[in-house]
Amino acid sequence: MKPTDIKDPEYFHKVVDCQYACPAHTPVPEYIRLIAEEKYTEAYMINWVSNVFPGVLGRTCDRPCEPACRRGRIEEEPVAICRLKRVAADYKGDVQSLIPGKPEHSNGKKIALIGAGPASLTVARDLAPLGYEIHLYDDQKKGGGFMRSQIPSFRLPEEVLNEEVDFILNMGIHVHFNQHVDSLKEILAKDYDAVFVGTGAPRGKDLPDLPGRWEAQNQVHIGINWLANVAFEHTQAIGKKVLVIGGGNTAMDCCRTSRRVGGEDVRVVVRSPMSELKASPWEIEDAQHEDIPFYPLHSPKAFITEAGKLKGMEFELVEAKYEDGKRKLVSTGEIVFMEADDIILAIGQENSFPWIERDLGVEFDKWGLAKVDTLSFQSSHPKVFFGGDSAFGPKNVITAVAHGHQAAISIDLLCQGKDLITERLHPMTNLTRQKMGIHEWSYDNQTADDKRYKVPHADKSKTLKNRLMEVELGFDDQLAFKEAQRCLNCDVQTIFTENKCIECDACVDICPTACITFTDNGEEEDLRGRLNAPANNLSQDLYVSDLVPTGRVMIKDEDVCLHCGLCAERCPTSAWDMHKYIYHAPKACQL
Repeated sequence: MKPTDIKDPEYFHKVVDCQYACPAHTPVPEYIRLIAEEKYTEAYMINWVSNVFPGVLGRTCDRPCEPACRRGRIEEEPVAICRLKRVAADYKGDVQSLIPGKPEHSNGKKIALIGAGPASLTVARDLAPLGYEIHLYDDQKKGGGFMRSQIPSFRLPEEVLNEEVDFILNMGIHVHFNQHVDSLKEILAKDYDAVFVGTGAPRGKDLPDLPGRWEAQNQVHIGINWLANVAFEHTQAIGKKVLVIGGGNTAMDCCRTSRRVGGEDVRVVVRSPMSELKASPWEIEDAQHEDIPFYPLHSPKAFITEAGKLKGMEFELVEAKYEDGKRKLVSTGEIVFMEADDIILAIGQENSFPWIERDLGVEFDKWGLAKVDTLSFQSSHPKVFFGGDSAFGPKNVITAVAHGHQAAISIDLLCQGKDLITERLHPMTNLTRQKMGIHEWSYDNQTADDKRYKVPHADKSKTLKNRLMEVELGFDDQLAFKEAQRCLNCDVQTIFTENKCIECDACVDICPTACITFTDNGEEEDLRGRLNAPANNLSQDLYVSDLVPTGRVMIKDEDVCLHCGLCAERCPTSAWDMHKYIYHAPKACQL
């Protein structure tokens, strides 16, 4: 194998698994260390620069970082990264002075943002400080998009959302709320230099052809519409017996909201096996904690009505069979009936662009999605960009933020007359030594053995009576410190210098995971099998040195390294050293 090029900015980025997995590439270990030091404001601002909505995401993020967490390789549970983000938001000081205000000078360029969700707000946040005149359009009375209409207040209090949305709006954004955009042609006619579409996936899927669907339609609701009606207080009650059809996060929000607005017998019914529900495991756990039963492998067959009134629903029981890794649902022949006063359909969302005229040069695919470049987020119309759920279908808030950052870069390049691909910004990276003395580091490398701490919850008897009462209470400062100590500091890298090595094997002897091997070089498949601990995870790289004095090479398996620093402490020649790796993803404005 060739020596590893550690100057490649993506090499150590990939080793910081949590940051690499985050769509916005938030520097996770860095802000967790600051939380352990009670530097909450600094931790919040690191988050704010990357993911824009730390208070929102600290409560609602889909947490792609946590399955990637290296802590999960040595015990069952990863670090509670998401809930630590919330700690930074809950305990921060006054950050308004740290956030850019209205720019003093305009650059003469004007941008329209359609939809005030996380993607559009991120574009606004990145471009406003550069002097762009930003016009934000939305048919709601406040900003936030689906964060406001689809995430219930018992998960995301309105004051948290308002604060973080206002941080952006206070940058001098021109808001056009309560204004429904029904023509892209009219927007383009206003001489905007670019238009960003961040309208989400606003159309909930239905079961229009199922028998009985339209005979009692006032008692059958589309999940995302129903949640919005509850959020805006158009709907304040539901029947006692409620069936929620679907197994995603929207279904979890629907069933839990139903319990708070009158539902007594609320059930989640889904075609999939329980192990394959699309909802996040913690969302399912929270629903079950609120005594909501799940009925998997029930396929909807018919809405049952009588004299125009809904009586319930019939389901066909199915079983899952697998061939070549593909699932097939096979009928068991058994039909069951469940009573219902109301049925909520939460079976998915779709994009909808009836307001975009088809003669403008914006091309669409067969699924009704605009054809969008995956790097620049530019459509086939050079001035029109898409992001968030509008770009590639329903995802989540953190993905929408990542799209917003990239689209803002593209819009800035377009307005400067630069190429959107070849002149894109690169990440900012750096490696800094962490040595302070012979056996002292600038970070705490004594990792706690504690298991993951549980987040306290409010009393269920109270939260089920008040849909505005937040269920999760968050970590206090003491629990936050203990949970932060579980972090393995994966951004502090082991750096090896061949010409200092005397091959004493001290590092090999002291390594707690046997991840270091000195051996003859060879092809990767061969090397992986003859290391001190076989390196079977092919998704993680091997750190390969150049030749050491005996002609061998040093191989370190990045998959099992704990970044504990024992190799660097034990090395008598400083051939091993610990360097903190800083990776800041590119943004139009490096705030």
